[in-house]
Order: sequence, then structure tokens, then C-alpha cells
Amino acid sequence: MATSTTRVVRGSGVLVAIMAMAMAVATATMMTNKDTAAAWSLAVDFHALSCPDLHGMVHSAVAAARGQDVQVTAGLLRIFFHDCFPQGCDASILLDGWNSEKKMIQNEGLQQRALDLIESIRDTVHKRCGATVSCADILALATGYAVTLAGGPWISMPLGRRDSLEPAPFWAVNNSLPRPDADVNTLIDRFRSKGLGDHADLVALSGAHTVGKARCKNFRDRISRPNDDFTWRLAGFCGNDGNRQQNLDVITPDTFDNRYFVDLRNRQGVLTTDQGLANDGRTSWLVNGFADNQAWFFGQFAQSMVKLSQMRGAGGGEIRGNCFRRNAGGINLRQTQTDAAAAGDDEATTLAASA
Repeated sequence: MATSTTRVVRGSGVLVAIMAMAMAVATATMMTNKDTAAAWSLAVDFHALSCPDLHGMVHSAVAAARGQDVQVTAGLLRIFFHDCFPQGCDASILLDGWNSEKKMIQNEGLQQRALDLIESIRDTVHKRCGATVSCADILALATGYAVTLAGGPWISMPLGRRDSLEPAPFWAVNNSLPRPDADVNTLIDRFRSKGLGDHADLVALSGAHTVGKARCKNFRDRISRPNDDFTWRLAGFCGNDGNRQQNLDVITPDTFDNRYFVDLRNRQGVLTTDQGLANDGRTSWLVNGFADNQAWFFGQFAQSMVKLSQMRGAGGGEIRGNCFRRNAGGINLRQTQTDAAAAGDDEATTLAASA
């Protein structure tokens, strides 16, 4: 497998400097996912001509949102994962309607601030560049910047996705997203079914729980029979309130770092799915390795996020004019951009050819 070089960024001042490195990182990582990437025609610089200020606009918006609520990083990560797993990274999770994925039990409590942020960024981008960037691309890019701004690695997100025409069906959501009390066998099977069969992908992506919270009802099985100081403390914290929220990383809950793995090694994982990774020999060596070596975790997380982001969505698609609903009449806004057509925009041609 190609080695992914990772850059840790702890501020916004080096945005321009890291962009040159992004091309090399993405090229190396995408080599391991050649078939998926080719089918999507994804590339880090996909929007370089049609929307050269895209990265700056997304970075600024996410930084401003984090200035109001640092939990937006966790919100974006959860939305991104839950979007990609059922039917690919196609922003299907954003669609409103009677059959919206947001109404399904697996997606209960999706962060509204993060959902609104994606639509706000889309509005800004389309006003500046026209309808050239999909909501799916904006979600992927915003999630990457949210991780970086929280202290995590730089993630070279390949771009060029279309937005789905319909939400993922119930069966796809139900059969894809693991429950918070799932065992390691289930986790391995679910990840393998999505092309993430390397155990390092499972453990590294679970490390996203270094930020965020969980409702007490989602780890009731951990505290129904407390057997150590930590689970007794959790039980006391939750009481009978299933909606009370507990930090998933009990040490540095607002920083993207490797402390989550230190927690697991110390038997302080909040969710059953998390603590199980430290208790199973197939994954415990990775938990211990990431706990000891943050650079290794960051490198693997960045690589696994790119693999996740390349999950292809349903066939067809469009560039939505509003992230929460389909375009009226099934119009693909990107194909109606007269300025792109007049300029012979290569990106529009590539996207149309990939349909």
C-alpha cells in the first residue's frame, strides 16, 4: 500500500503552504483506490479552474463555525461517515422529505449547526463560482478542514462528486451503519463490505471519536452492570437520563489527537464499539500503537478518510441548488452553466462523461 504523508496543521495561517503538498499526498493514496477513483473521476484539483477560491471559502466558513462551537467538527464527521456508508459519499443524508435519512434512528441527533453550515457554504460557493461544486464535495472538504482546525492531520480530499437524486433507502442505512453496541466482528464485516477491509481503516476511523459526545442511551449496555470505577462514574453521570451527553474522549474532548486510544487502553472507552477495539486481539495492537504514536494515527486516519471519501454514490446525480432538496425538474445545474460551457470547461466535460 502506498504511504501517505501527513501534515499536522494547528491553525489557518499555513493554508496556502500545505496546498502544494496536497497533490502528492492524494496521488499516493488514490493509487490504492484506482478503480473507485477512476469511476468517479475524482481529483484534488477538480475545481481548480471553475472555482479557484473553493478551499479558501470552505476553510474560512469552517473556522468561523468552530469559533462559535468547537463541536461542529464532531458534527461534520458524523454526518460525513453516515452519508458515505449506506450508498456512497453523495450528500444523500442532507435531503429532506418523508423518506429522509435524517429521520432514521441511526441518524438521530445529527448536529443541526453542521447541517446548516454545509448549505451556507454551498450558497457562498455558488454565488462566487456558479453551481459548479456539489454539496457532497462541500461536505467532504468541510469535514477535512474541521479535522485540521481541531488539531488533526491535513486530509487531501479528492473532489468531483455529484449529489444523489434520492436518499439512501432504509435497508441500506440499516445494513451499513453499525449500532453503538456492535461487537468487533460486526464492525469488521461492515467496514469490509464498504471496501475498508484493512483493520487499520476500522481502528483509525474510529479515532474520530476523539471529538464528540454520545447520549447515555447509546451506551446503556456499558453501565447497566458497572464493574469498574469508570463505568460506575458513567452510571452516576447518566442516572436515568438517556439523553444526557457524555464526552467520548474523557481527557481532551475538543482536540483531535490520539488521547481516545489512550482512553481505550485504560479501559475508559464510552461506547461498546470503542472499548471492544482494545479488547480484541485483531485490533488491540493498533489501539496500542496509535496510543503510543500520534503521527502514525494521523497518517493512517488521513489515508483512511480519503479511502472512505471515494465510496461511489448512486448512479447519475446532479449539482443541487439547495443541499436539502433535489433540483426542480431534475435539472443538473452544472450542465446549465453557460459561462462554463462558453469557456469549454474541462471539468464540466469530465463530469458529464462520468455519468
